[in-house]
This record gives sequence, structure tokens and C-alpha cells, in this order.
Amino acid sequence: MSAGGSTKAILAALAANGGIAVAKFIGFLVTGSSSMLAESVHSVADTSNQGLLLLGQKTSQRRATTEHPFGFGRDRYFYSFIVALMLFSLGSVFALYEGIHKVSEPEALTSPLVAVAILVVAVGLESYSFYTAIVESRKIKGDVSWWGFIRQSRTPELPVVLLEDAGALLGLVLALFGVGLTVITGDPVWDAVGTLCIGVLLGVIAVILIIEMKSLLIGEGATPAELARIEDELATGKVERIIHLRTQYIGPEELLVAAKIALRPGLKMEDVAAAIDDAEARVRAAVPSARLIYLEPDLYRSTVPSP
Repeated sequence: MSAGGSTKAILAALAANGGIAVAKFIGFLVTGSSSMLAESVHSVADTSNQGLLLLGQKTSQRRATTEHPFGFGRDRYFYSFIVALMLFSLGSVFALYEGIHKVSEPEALTSPLVAVAILVVAVGLESYSFYTAIVESRKIKGDVSWWGFIRQSRTPELPVVLLEDAGALLGLVLALFGVGLTVITGDPVWDAVGTLCIGVLLGVIAVILIIEMKSLLIGEGATPAELARIEDELATGKVERIIHLRTQYIGPEELLVAAKIALRPGLKMEDVAAAIDDAEARVRAAVPSARLIYLEPDLYRSTVPSP
């Protein structure tokens, strides 16, 4: 599960959002549209977020130290969590504030066609970024649904970029909705309504990401499919049964596996060592991300409670 696909999706989103942010701010200055302003801040937040995701990938590659013996792989989870918080604070809260302000004090738009043109171009750029994220995600998604991928993926950047891009596209549609109805009806309150809808949309996406990234940051184990493969590979050969098994991702591409296994009685010391080595090799072949494996040999006793 290489970070290369994540990096490609992040760079595509960074380029798209940077250009879109500049265009939207110009559109806001020309038209005075609160929807355009909300979308401008949204794009600035997204651009900053891509930078944080790249920073997380960079810092996670530091070598393990005595203080951090398992390395810094969780830096990618940490920065993804910060991204979710920024999406909520800079994107959702600002849009809601601006929408409420413009509902109470509506302001007429100037040159609304400029806003429409910029939003249409932005849709094209965001579609490119979203398509890139989908292509890279399909390489590791497998047969699970897209929602299942977002919930189960141990690679944080792709779900973040996917949801950000999906939110950006829907936000652009809502901005077009607000500006379009303002032009048709002559009532600027619709622009404010579009801004409020953008705020709610970003808030929902941010909360989903906060929940998922918090779960990864605390520590998630192997997926059900990975766990089944690990159990199958451990409980074979000279291993009679698994007494207990614990797994945890200490980074997106590094799974820790710790297990107490019951071996056949009467094995010599060299046979015990060989059995453990064989079990580790089988698990690594079946689940390549299982880089750290600690196996404790024991005799199975039905009266021993599982820890």
C-alpha cells in the first residue's frame, strides 16, 4: 500500500484548489457574492489542507528513535485529523457565519455572470482532482463500497481528498444555485441561502472526517479480511491454535501483530524457533503490511483466561 497514489491525488488537489481559490476571490471582489466568498475560503482551506497532508507524509518517514521505537507513521493520521478540524473551522463555521450575516443584511450582486463563469471553470478543475482521487483509490479499494472504503481505509489521505473533492463539487453546485436564483428572482437572499447550505455541507463532511481520523489516531487493528488471513496463516503447520491475537496499525503501511500461539507439545527448542519463523513468514506473505510480528509460544490451557 504505497503512499505514491496518495501523493499524486494530493498534488492534483493542491494544484486545482490553489488556482480555484485565486479565481473565486477575484469573483467575490467583482460580484460581492457571499457564496463566492464562502467558496473562496473553502478553497483556501483545502489548499492548506493538501499542504498539511504532504507534510504528514514527509514527517512520517523519519527513522525510529529510542523515544519513538515504532517510528512516526501516525504523523499521517495526526495531520489528517488537523485537516478535518480546519475544514470544520475555516470552511463550515465561516460559511455559516457569512450566510447568517447576509440573510440578515442582503446585498445585491454586481456582475453575477462573472461569478457563474468562474464557478463553471472551478467545476471543471475540481472534477479533474476528484477523478484523480477516484483512480488512485480504486487501486487499493478492492470490492468494498466507497463508503466502506472511507470507513475501513488505513491510508488517511485518500479518504480525506475524496471527501474534500466531493464536498467542493457539491459546494460549487450550491454556489451556482445561490447565484443563479439571485439572478433569476432579483432577491440576494438566495445567495445567502446557498452560503448556508455550503456551511452545512462542509460541517457534515468535517464531522465524518474527524470521527474517522480520530479512530485511526487512537489506533485501529487489521481489517476483518486481513485478520482472517492472519488467523489462517498462523493456525497451521506446527501451530495447534491461536490462544489470543492483537493487531494495530502503527502507520498506514505498518501493521503490528502480536499473538500467543499454542505449539505441538514436545517440540525441541530449534523446532519451536523454526515454527515461529515459518508462521511469521506466512503472515507477511499473506498480509505485506504486517511488518512487525511478535509471537509467543505456549501450551494451550483451557483454564487460562484470555488477557
